[in-house]
Amino acid sequence: MQEDFNYPKRKTNEKKREREKARVMEDESSENRKQARLTILELANMISVPMSLNAVVRLNVADAIWQGGANNPLSAIEILKRVLPAGNGDSENLQRVLRMLASYGVFNEHAPSGAGGERKYSLTDVGKTLVTDSEGLSFAPYVLQHHQDALMRAWPLVHEAVVDPSKEPFERANGEAAYSYYLKQGDMNELMVKAMSGVSVPFMRAMLQAYDGFRGVQRLVDVGGSGGDCLRMILQKHPNVKEGINFDLPQVVAKASQIPGVTHVGGDMFKSIPQGDAIFMKWVLTTWTDDEIKKIMQNCYNSLPEGGKLIACEPVLPENSDDSHRTRALLEGDIFVMTIYRAKGKHRTEEQFRQLAVSVGFPSFRAFHVDHFYTVLEFKK
Repeated sequence: MQEDFNYPKRKTNEKKREREKARVMEDESSENRKQARLTILELANMISVPMSLNAVVRLNVADAIWQGGANNPLSAIEILKRVLPAGNGDSENLQRVLRMLASYGVFNEHAPSGAGGERKYSLTDVGKTLVTDSEGLSFAPYVLQHHQDALMRAWPLVHEAVVDPSKEPFERANGEAAYSYYLKQGDMNELMVKAMSGVSVPFMRAMLQAYDGFRGVQRLVDVGGSGGDCLRMILQKHPNVKEGINFDLPQVVAKASQIPGVTHVGGDMFKSIPQGDAIFMKWVLTTWTDDEIKKIMQNCYNSLPEGGKLIACEPVLPENSDDSHRTRALLEGDIFVMTIYRAKGKHRTEEQFRQLAVSVGFPSFRAFHVDHFYTVLEFKK
């Protein structure tokens, strides 16, 4: 019988493999591995969150609970009776949606009292953002706007923005860029306008309470001002602004209502911008590339006198990532821009905005943190 000289080596390798298997099993039972598996499952199923939010908005749950500020805890059955008076609907499925959103702080969940009691739900401060106010505004249209069919078709194509950024996923999915697509879809465009108003008005109130950079300004130009609502609010707060110029595309300002002290002017910000002591723009720069922003800023610089300023309100990314709600919201918004509007449009850091401004001649830059999501950026000539 021939002696197997490889036997000791094979036995060593087998024992090594057995130890490796044992090590893997030990690792998988560790707290770190358990938490990792839990986290990836949560991330993979996270689509449940925005879609459930979309569902409660469509059902008008927030207004049903609020009812003039009462905000009394209601069971799923009681809520269902208010949102579907005909008596149909499935209260158990509604409760499943409410429970999940309660875990994300949209609703307060009140435990049943005693055997046979029902869970009840009231609105948290987050949930109250979905309540329709006296002006008919809330964040509810913003939720609905994000979840329209045309936008949803773009999300499975996010990887295409990495493979080829020359065309954003929305255009790949729908055959046309988002803004031009909206203009051809009356319902989508109307929802977009309502969504932007619902987000814009509370931000403008916060900004006007915390930022006083409009003092001393007599002629103010709002670039991309749509219907002129921001100028109306600024003029009401700062009577020193004697003249407001609402500057937007001709087809946009053509639909704008008359506002005392405001002149609607149609044009193209990439060609020229009306002159003023100060230029204001809100949520304009984010959806453009660096080169396009430089062109916009250059036209602003050319239209300002010495000492004049550009006041831009934009989402501003932190320099470093963390797991705070603020950072996550800003980074999520950045991916939204990349997916829907421009593959190379993006949220930027304060330093990136400063560098863009310096490149066109603005020597002075200040940032005012009046909101957790949007920052007021002031560029002085």
